[in-house]
Amino acid sequence: MGDNKSAKTNQSETKFIKYISWIATITAILMYVSYIPQISNNLAGDKGSPVQPLVAAINCLLWVVYGFFKSPRDWPLVLANFPGIVFGLLTFFTAL
Repeated sequence: MGDNKSAKTNQSETKFIKYISWIATITAILMYVSYIPQISNNLAGDKGSPVQPLVAAINCLLWVVYGFFKSPRDWPLVLANFPGIVFGLLTFFTAL
C-alpha cells in the first residue's frame, strides 16, 4: 500500500518537472527574442554594448552542446538555449 502512494508521488513529481521544463523553455525563448528591439536599435545607429549578448550566446552554446550530447538528450534545454545563440550573435554583430 505504501509503494502505491510512493509511485503516485513519484509520477506527480515527474509530471511537475516536465511541465516546469517546458515553461522554462518558453520563457527562455522569450528572453532571447526580446533582443529584437536592441537589434533594431543597433541597425538604426543607436548601438548597445556587444558584450552581454556575446556572453549570452557563448553560454547558450555551451548549454545546447551539453543538452544535446548528454544521455538521454535534454530537448527542453537545447530548445530553450538555441535561440540565445542566434539572437545573441545577431545582437552582438549588429552592435559592432
